[in-house]
Amino acid sequence: MRKALLFLLLISQFTFSQSDVSKLVDSLTMNLSDKEKANIALKIAAELKSSDWKRSLHYIEFSEKLAKKIDSDQVTADINIKIGDIYNEKDAFDIALTYYLKAYEYNRENNVDERKYHLENSLAIIYARLNNKDKALHYFNNLLKYHRKKKNTTFTAKALNNIGTLYMSNDILDSAMVNFKESLVLSKKIHDEKLNSILYNNLGICYTRLNNFEEAKSYFDKSIAIAEKNATDKNKAWIYNSISKMYLLKKQPAPALSYAQKASSLLENEKYSFEYKNALINIYKSYLLKGDYKNAATYFETYDQIRDSLNIESKAMNVEKLKLEQEHKENEELRLLKESKENFKYYIIGLSLIMVMMILFILLIKYRNRLTNAQLEKDLFEAKKNELDANLELKNKELITNSMMEIQRAEIIEQIIDDLRELKLQSQKKETLQTIDTIIKQLGKRDNNSLWEEFELHYGHVNESFYNILNEKHPELTYRDKRLCALLKLNLTTKEIAQITGQSIKSLENARTRLRKKLNLTNTNLDLVTYLVNLN
Repeated sequence: MRKALLFLLLISQFTFSQSDVSKLVDSLTMNLSDKEKANIALKIAAELKSSDWKRSLHYIEFSEKLAKKIDSDQVTADINIKIGDIYNEKDAFDIALTYYLKAYEYNRENNVDERKYHLENSLAIIYARLNNKDKALHYFNNLLKYHRKKKNTTFTAKALNNIGTLYMSNDILDSAMVNFKESLVLSKKIHDEKLNSILYNNLGICYTRLNNFEEAKSYFDKSIAIAEKNATDKNKAWIYNSISKMYLLKKQPAPALSYAQKASSLLENEKYSFEYKNALINIYKSYLLKGDYKNAATYFETYDQIRDSLNIESKAMNVEKLKLEQEHKENEELRLLKESKENFKYYIIGLSLIMVMMILFILLIKYRNRLTNAQLEKDLFEAKKNELDANLELKNKELITNSMMEIQRAEIIEQIIDDLRELKLQSQKKETLQTIDTIIKQLGKRDNNSLWEEFELHYGHVNESFYNILNEKHPELTYRDKRLCALLKLNLTTKEIAQITGQSIKSLENARTRLRKKLNLTNTNLDLVTYLVNLN
């Protein structure tokens, strides 16, 4: 079974050149890319896998470190395939499987068909050797579909042979023969004599197990006819042993012995092999069937020695396999521990950075809130100030308007008093004179100056700073000058001021000219009203 399953593996494995290891090691010191160094390290590991496993393992680990440094999924997948090949050749199937599956996952997800199906071939053979029929069939069938789709007759035939061999090893003979016969049809088309010989022998084995010896012999004859022309001694011995077993089942010791002896003679230089052991057991059984117990005992003793030797070798291989698996497990645990420490360190650094960022973020929010609150307070203050200014201005205007109306009323009263005095001079009646005097007294209780003083009092209360600055800068101004300044500051026109004060426009113009001179604005382009408004 193992020989048949390895057939496809052998035709699809990559092979490394037998380069001198020291030259390969020296090349690692050259100025090469990490990818090139990783590939060279794996070539060294492949060369040393049988002679110096510790060094081989060192270069495998070195290539894995470089793969991490490169940080490319494709490069990592390629490296995993090559590492899997090394462990596969060391019969460390579980470890090889781990690497193959990692590479397979990448190639499957990225639809890299050629590498994906190369890996399915390797996975199928490993699962078959691990006696996991279902998994092996899964990958063999995937491989078969791929080669059929590509119309690759050679690999389709070989895939069918491997599937048939898997069924045969599990005694599912009907399915095995269906696959063998389909493979044989294709193999004949491409004239693959080596594969034809293997298929004829496999069909002979199946028919032997079904006790259809006539069909079995027919296929064995075809197989041996081809094998004797171009097959290796080991392949010929495998076929002779298969024929010998058929004759033993038929209870025909003579031909069984003849074919078994042919097989043993071909393996003289490979006595410590499983096929030579099979030849010896067939010779022993043939002598036993003939009743030649002496020769039977002799060959059984030789068989027993070979079997013990192979068992010891098998045990040694198992020990070596366990050792490899243990070393791999320990290295994996160390790697995971290192990664865990590194990840924890990065976790702490990341957490610290997040905390610092959160603190800065909180401080930033607080600062922004403070700025926002400050702006809101400023806006509120400005709004209140504007509101107060507006209210103040409104009250100021109302106060001034009222005051001005009072002044105008007083001036009208004063004019009436003047008219009454003239009327008094013209009147002769005592009663009329007394009445006029009484009216004059009543109207004269408040004079115009007192009203202007009241206006100045109210205006000064509202615009205290204006009068303070005006008195400080221009102490020489008269009462009338200050009154005119106050009215001008209210941005009243000359006509409006004339109506309020009862003066003529011309007299007001002259008053404004005199005021400009007193305020030292005569030789400037500065407007009198503008100067007074900005005096605060």
